[in-house]
Amino acid sequence: MTTRLPKRQHTHLEAQIQSQLCSFGARLRELRLKRGWTLEELACRSSLSKAFLSRLESGGRQASIAAALTLSRIFDVSLASLFESQLATEPCVIVRAADAEVKSVNGLKYTSLSNAGRFFNLQPIKVTVPLSRHGQEHYHHEGEEWIYVLTGSLTLSLAGKIYDLEPGDAAHFDSRLSHRLIARGEKDAEVLLVASPVATAGQPMLPQISQHRAIPMPVLQTFAVATSPRFNQLPFQKQKSKLKAPIQKRKDLP
Repeated sequence: MTTRLPKRQHTHLEAQIQSQLCSFGARLRELRLKRGWTLEELACRSSLSKAFLSRLESGGRQASIAAALTLSRIFDVSLASLFESQLATEPCVIVRAADAEVKSVNGLKYTSLSNAGRFFNLQPIKVTVPLSRHGQEHYHHEGEEWIYVLTGSLTLSLAGKIYDLEPGDAAHFDSRLSHRLIARGEKDAEVLLVASPVATAGQPMLPQISQHRAIPMPVLQTFAVATSPRFNQLPFQKQKSKLKAPIQKRKDLP
């Protein structure tokens, strides 16, 4: 007879599993950087693919016993120590330019500027929006986003409105609203993007939405969003805002 765990215990177990995955990834990255190895070098030494190692470090993949044993042998550490990261006591996570990996998805090129295995309230990313990006698909998901234009000209399409941005311009918006980044002019647009995957108490109430992201979130961040207390609230029609006054000009943010 199979005994099913109560929902609360099951959620706690999932959180522990995600914590272990991220601890392993942080420790793996820590050991690699101490030796001055790039992901390519570690891939050559371990015969594990660069993509697989990258997902291990970000907490997006669970290492098999064979992979964990291989890595412990290469770094000459015990298997247990791979799950013990010193990053938990460090006040700062450094991402070196040499280790920043450019990825492509949905017509965008992006580089993560932080280690999501440690911090997950914010996700800073450097994004290139090519002029050649095709399609008109818009995205919407829990949380909020802030973008800052570094180079090129950018159009932010948000909830049926168009906002044209130039280098030095910034936009802060509710990412639950349908949005898309579009480059215009003569060259690709390059932006800094900071996403908060968990909705804040200051955001106005909206009906619950499905997650449809242009750039996928790391496992830990996705888990944090899925278990946010906002998902346990009553349906939209029955909710009452506790704010004494509406947020001024919220609908006019770019």
